[in-house]
Amino acid sequence: MENAIRAEHLTYTYPDQADSRSTRVFEDLDLTVAQGSFVCILGHNGCGKSTLAKHFNAILLPDGGKVWVYGLDTAGEENLIPIRRQVGMVFQNPDNQIVASVVEEDVAFAPENLGVDPPEIRRRVDEALRRVGMYDLRERAPHLLSGGQKQRVAIAGILAMEPRCIVLDEPTAMLDPRGRREVLETVRRLNREQGVTVVLITHHMREAIDADRVIVMDNGAILTDGTPAQVFTQVELLQSAGLTVPETTQLLWALRGRGLDVPLDALRVEECARAICRAVAAERPQEESREVDANH
Repeated sequence: MENAIRAEHLTYTYPDQADSRSTRVFEDLDLTVAQGSFVCILGHNGCGKSTLAKHFNAILLPDGGKVWVYGLDTAGEENLIPIRRQVGMVFQNPDNQIVASVVEEDVAFAPENLGVDPPEIRRRVDEALRRVGMYDLRERAPHLLSGGQKQRVAIAGILAMEPRCIVLDEPTAMLDPRGRREVLETVRRLNREQGVTVVLITHHMREAIDADRVIVMDNGAILTDGTPAQVFTQVELLQSAGLTVPETTQLLWALRGRGLDVPLDALRVEECARAICRAVAAERPQEESREVDANH
């Protein structure tokens, strides 16, 4: 399978302008992201996940090691525009990405700056807005939209560039539950139906449940990496890094501590409920048998 992104021996240090000291973020970090996959990168604030995201479309460049985006070295100045055409970035505050006074004009901004012909811009804008469910609001002023709608417009602006990969850096951090749900549903649909590679940076564990792969970072290093079920069943490891697990896993972990034989990998609410029901049903015959023995 083709790699969308590959980092080898990545090292990066933030200079500290105040007192001439520097802060090492990564040292010898290796990572790959497969084309068409949905990867979620988790970690507490300051763990390096946003810094890593900025290496994926050459906003930041390595101090050491290499980052390749679809085979292009991010350190090559001639590769900057091709890389940013292939990997779009969506940040946590959509107001920082919206530049026009009308939704469709904002979505057209990036392809216009890339020199795309007007008929092609029209096609891209309409298609991008349809893909995020905002076509009917294409003539609306962005300041009249909800937070979730604004973020979907920001995603549409990236899609109009026709990237193969979208990196979203905590895109739901400033949204209410409804807005968060709108954005996540949009992202999942783009990945599943359109084949867009998605890298979602977040500290909300629940947002990672539907990912193909979860990477947990701690102090600039990869703490654990696997499917959501593989990662979230490592409750004690995550707790040791000051991280939580989804509410479903927390509940199952607590029930296990009380002696109920439940699996920890039932991450979704429906799966969790079924797992608890099965475990309780399995306990009843044993309890009834113990009661019969006691009576005799």
